[in-house]
This record gives sequence, structure tokens and C-alpha cells, in this order.
Amino acid sequence: MKTYVLMSRLRLQGPSLIEVASRMRDGEKIGRAWVDKAKELVPEANFVAHYALLGGYDFMDIYEAPDEHTAAKIAMIGSASGAFQGETWTAIPDNHLMEIARKMKESEE
Repeated sequence: MKTYVLMSRLRLQGPSLIEVASRMRDGEKIGRAWVDKAKELVPEANFVAHYALLGGYDFMDIYEAPDEHTAAKIAMIGSASGAFQGETWTAIPDNHLMEIARKMKESEE
């Protein structure tokens, strides 16, 4: 399985995080609702972590998926409500990247 990171932020025209949180008993439900829906609709994906962030993005979700088509489904579910906009990034374990770099270096020699 490949690892993906979905970075999302609330849309400017949508409700603020404070407004969204005030409508729910527990602020944790904000992120869990869409993750639960994604798990139901895309069972082949494995969610690793969900974080609320301070900075340029409001949320970060880390998940594993067998391919980019599955990753795209997750991103679409996240943005389907219209309240979020997001970017999906591919994450490569650093030891795998170092191995790729070593092999490239060896091929140059």
C-alpha cells in the first residue's frame, strides 16, 4: 500500500471551524464524520492519523491506499461537502527515498 497525505482547509465561503465545532457536541466529531464516511465508501483505504493543524492548513489526514485512484476517491469524499478544499500528497518513507538515491548514485559511477 502507498501512503498519502490529505492536507485540507475550510473554504473561505464555508462555515468557520468555530461555527462547525459549535454545531457539534464534541469537536472530535468534525474530522471523524468524514473519515467514517470515507471508510464506509472506500474500505480498501487504511486511515493512519487525523490531525487538526495551526497554520496554512486546518487538517491533515494520513492514509494508505493501494493506488492513486483510491487516493482520489478519498480526496473527493473530503471535498464533496463543499466546506473543504484540499491537496493530496504522496508520501515516501525516507529510507525508501535514500535507497533510490543510493541506486541512482551507483548507476552514475
